[in-house]
Amino acid sequence: MDFNSGGGGGGNELHNNQFYQCEENKPLLGEMSEGNNNTKLGAGPCKRSLHHCSSSGMRYKLLHEGDIQVCVVKHPRTFLSKILTSKFLRRWEPHHLTLTDSSLTSATPTGYMETSLSYSSIEDLQLLSWDNAPKYCVQLSFPGGTVLLQAANSYLRDQWFHSLQWKKKIYKYRKVLNNPSRWDVVLKEIRALVDMALTSPLQDESIHQAPLHIISTLLAENSNLSTQDHENIILAIAPLLENNHPPPDLCEFFCKHCRERPRSMVVIEVFTPVVQRILKHNMDFGKCPRLRLFTQEYILALNELNAGMEVVKKFVHSMHGPTGQCPHPRVLPNLVAVCLAAIYSCYEEFINSLKEIRNGCQQQNDRKPPMPLRLLRPEPPTPPSILVELERNNNSANVRRKGGPSGGDSEPNLIDCLLVSPAVNTLSIQLPAQADRVLGCFALILKMLSDYDDWRPALASLLQPIPFPKEALAHAKFTKELKYVIQRFAEDPRQEVHSCLLSVRSGKDGWFQLYSPGGVACDDDGELFASMVHILMGSCYKTKKFLLSLAENKLGPCMLLALRGNQTMVEILCLMLEYNIIDNKDTQLQIISTLESTQVGLRMYEQLCDRQRELKELQRKGGPTRLTLPSKSTDADLARLLSSGSFGNLENLSLAFTNVTSACAEQLIKLPSLKQLNLWSTQFGDAGLRLLSEHLACLQVLNLCETPVTDAGLLALSSMKSLCSLNMNSTKLTADTYEDLKVILLHNSYKCKDILIISVIIT
Repeated sequence: MDFNSGGGGGGNELHNNQFYQCEENKPLLGEMSEGNNNTKLGAGPCKRSLHHCSSSGMRYKLLHEGDIQVCVVKHPRTFLSKILTSKFLRRWEPHHLTLTDSSLTSATPTGYMETSLSYSSIEDLQLLSWDNAPKYCVQLSFPGGTVLLQAANSYLRDQWFHSLQWKKKIYKYRKVLNNPSRWDVVLKEIRALVDMALTSPLQDESIHQAPLHIISTLLAENSNLSTQDHENIILAIAPLLENNHPPPDLCEFFCKHCRERPRSMVVIEVFTPVVQRILKHNMDFGKCPRLRLFTQEYILALNELNAGMEVVKKFVHSMHGPTGQCPHPRVLPNLVAVCLAAIYSCYEEFINSLKEIRNGCQQQNDRKPPMPLRLLRPEPPTPPSILVELERNNNSANVRRKGGPSGGDSEPNLIDCLLVSPAVNTLSIQLPAQADRVLGCFALILKMLSDYDDWRPALASLLQPIPFPKEALAHAKFTKELKYVIQRFAEDPRQEVHSCLLSVRSGKDGWFQLYSPGGVACDDDGELFASMVHILMGSCYKTKKFLLSLAENKLGPCMLLALRGNQTMVEILCLMLEYNIIDNKDTQLQIISTLESTQVGLRMYEQLCDRQRELKELQRKGGPTRLTLPSKSTDADLARLLSSGSFGNLENLSLAFTNVTSACAEQLIKLPSLKQLNLWSTQFGDAGLRLLSEHLACLQVLNLCETPVTDAGLLALSSMKSLCSLNMNSTKLTADTYEDLKVILLHNSYKCKDILIISVIIT
């Protein structure tokens, strides 16, 4: 805990040789402060003055226990000064005292502290400082005597004083507000309690949380309050909520207010900063789910205003901030968590109802669903149309089948079919109006989040596992809204974003599969699928693997879109032919026929044939085994040189200190025998490395010194099984990628007979 000043030593003593008394900030119910305004400064060695509890002075941590010297003096209060100045002062006992919620107790209940000292019995609490021998004491007056607590220095004395004072006051407020009588007086006491917490010199989380817990208990035990009383209490505790999360019971009270009075000014004026703080600072909604529920109800209350989603949009923008980078890293994951939980809640009752029916829960159930759901199958295969309605009437679960043959045997089979189906791709869930509004609201928030460039990478990563119930993916309105988000991912040039379109692991569908033709969420002619393929092909370093997966699973949609003139799909089919992805001759001929059916396809297929003829000519055996290009040579110079003859035997090529770029990779992959390639001090980048890794399987030595390659391109080299020597000096290589490549090179070196020395060079 950070304090404004440290404790210890006589240098920190406040108002030496004085006696302090601290008035309570506000009176309790019917209690007036007993302040000693009429007390005059005495002439004796023990002097008095007013001790101000100002929030601008020293700061202390709330004590819960500690070691201190204790002395008990039983006397009439009128003789206190005489006894305290007597040289025959009573003896002191060391005790380890604990400040509980109701009393001051000792770990060793003997002597002076044989019995606990209840806070209710303490009449007065004062600070003392002695003239002759500085003993820093706190005086606790109780009927018939005084308890003196002696600390080691003035700071500890003040810490004990403020802690005891806080415990005494909070104990009284808890008792008073536990049995309220007049609510107008209770409201004054709540304001006094809040003011006390705000002006206390103690710095501790419980200083603000304790009043909130007292008020939340008061509200929970008095649920019949009027709406006006509710709003008055919320306004009274608003200052405490500026820097503190509301406790769980208070969150429930706030949720109820959002549902019952969404247009109340309290929602905007009081709840807005509270929700903003929750989204900025909350670390785990799993530990405090009611904070998430309160945030969810607050957003729905905003949506109920006249401007509706425009107000929600302004709120999301306020959470992001006006700059291009959100300064609060927890805002996005917290907003996404709220959206996912809200979307799941729309289908939770439906899923639970199906499970109950599956388990034979046909008898009475105490829980009545707030929103009955209907499950529709609009286009069944052979049987007549089926409408399944799940209802709870008189606390009983009923299933009815309409439009099909009568008989009870078909009902369990239908439910079993719904439950065991791996994907609800032929079913449409019809939600009631309330749930539909909730679903639409939070789907639109996901759309808003995807519009922020700095949030998009993290949002794509959070949504990559498809964290939605399968029933939501069968909801046309939801998938339509979500399609916009996926489109934003597909348009983003950053690999960390669009790579999240693929599945998290093999065997599990990703967004790419869901929105491809035939997928559960696809509602267009394949435009989104084509744009996803385009962006993935441009950055995926495992091009052949990606093309193989397309050929195995999506060849039909690719050919159909190519037949309709989609240029991306035409390029895909040409690459499949160029890389020999398709082994079946009939399928190859069908692809060729598809390409020749459109002008763009015919043109690209002819270009492919031309490249193939040039490749065969270039790869014809003959020519030199070593070649070095002059410095300042360009991509065009290299292409012109390689087209002038056959280089089927070329094994060593040096392009060091030339001006070649990644574009020259199109020429380099035509050299089947190339084993050593020197690209020192060129502009060869990641795109070229990805192409080399797909085609130059025999490459053993590669020099990338002083090139602009990064981890993204260097990782592509992991697929080159013959690579044994790699120079990455003065590149943007990171330590993690270096370690990965080092393991691969070590593995490859054991299989390489020509090169015995492993060379991995970095700065």
